[in-house]
Amino acid sequence: MHRPFPGADMRHPLTLPDGTVHTGTVFLKNAIDHPRIDVGDYTYASAHTPPEDWAARLAPYLYPGSPERLSIGRFCQIADGVTFITASANHRRDGFSTFPFAVFDGGFEEGRPSLPQTTDPDTVIGHDVWLGQGVRILPGARLGHGVIAGAGAVVAGEVPPYTLVAGNPARPVRPRFDEATIARLLNIAWWDWPIDRILDHEAAVCGADLAALEAAAQV
Repeated sequence: MHRPFPGADMRHPLTLPDGTVHTGTVFLKNAIDHPRIDVGDYTYASAHTPPEDWAARLAPYLYPGSPERLSIGRFCQIADGVTFITASANHRRDGFSTFPFAVFDGGFEEGRPSLPQTTDPDTVIGHDVWLGQGVRILPGARLGHGVIAGAGAVVAGEVPPYTLVAGNPARPVRPRFDEATIARLLNIAWWDWPIDRILDHEAAVCGADLAALEAAAQV
């Protein structure tokens, strides 16, 4: 029998053993009000020094008027120092200079030649993704469900589901499970279950009991 789980609408879901609330940990969707960021339920972020503006801390180049979006799934774990470097951070790089002349004299609306003419796609983080301390996610990266990015990794491009990546630039270290297991996990999609159902099967989710998870999925 487990104690009541924090509601998905809580801002500070972590209570320490002495009864105090850990203000450096937030359910992220309740700490961010940004028109270009979507975050799923129960995804949390932590910071040793909690920011006043979580959106600015995590995605400092994503502006309200940016054309791209940042989408983060459910049950993700975002460690201290993680930064999403979205497409609006880019400079034009197909000419002789990358210098953004238009930025310094109000040339945004004019579509000046020193501004990028195209943008990278949205940055998309799947469900149950763990981003370790100091990870950098580059513009347009797409991380599949269950990915783990090791501390300090600089991640670009597409990362298949349930892959462990590390390094700069990040490279696959190994798949977390074999292909058949990954396919079955993606079919189960436990992250879409109600939280009480997930908690009832916590041992199977965290203990890699695939048969029990598949049985629970049929209920």
